[in-house]
Amino acid sequence: MIDEFPDPPVTVPAVVRAAAGGQAVQLAWRNELGGLTFEAGQGTSRRFIKWSPIASGIDLAAEAERLRWAAPFHPVPRVLAHGADATGSWLVTAALPGRNAARAGCSGDPAAAVRAIGTGLRALHAAFPVASCPFSWGAADRLADARRKAAAGQLDPEGWHEVHRPLGVADALRRAADIPPADELVVCHGDACAPNTLMTPDGRWSGHVDFGLLGIGDRWADIAVAAWSAEWNFGPGWEELLLDAYGVAPDPERARYYRLLWDLSS
Repeated sequence: MIDEFPDPPVTVPAVVRAAAGGQAVQLAWRNELGGLTFEAGQGTSRRFIKWSPIASGIDLAAEAERLRWAAPFHPVPRVLAHGADATGSWLVTAALPGRNAARAGCSGDPAAAVRAIGTGLRALHAAFPVASCPFSWGAADRLADARRKAAAGQLDPEGWHEVHRPLGVADALRRAADIPPADELVVCHGDACAPNTLMTPDGRWSGHVDFGLLGIGDRWADIAVAAWSAEWNFGPGWEELLLDAYGVAPDPERARYYRLLWDLSS
């Protein structure tokens, strides 16, 4: 997902104000499903409060569970609180050092941001133990979920990338049924877009955020989307640098497949 630079004001949900404990909140992010992320506090008390409306279908308890599992292995936000009510769900996490790579790259050196995304993703894949991960982001599971959504009329090609829209739902699902053999199974981030890598002013990655989809899958499920996201955020021509920073040769077949599956299942 492309990083959005939100334009306040917005209505701050009551649960967000309560989680902020009387401190001022600043909108940091707004996604396409109506979800809002706010920043509150300073220094050691700095934290982020994520809120998703009930209509989004996103339960942030799933992300809290994944963050707690991931925390011993890699720099991820520490869970402070989470909950849900009739309006939606919320998740409060401690801030990590660094700035999201999409904003850093757009306002400074995109090459440094792309390198941080690639090296950070490789470090993430190396850090998480596949044998003990209880979550899946495998293609077969994602395809099954896409088929359920299609049967319920919940897939809309108008929201897909322009290369996939002409396929339509039936043809896209037919193509996605041909799952390529896994290159290497890892614990995937699940949403390896540029904004979810954090980087320091010296150009190094410092952590990752937004783990609602973390699970075991082919590493190309992340690599393909990370390289795609570099193009969305910084323009064409960055894929080679990202793959080089990650340390992998191009694999056009797997990249095409996992980008199609991304549109079907994200």
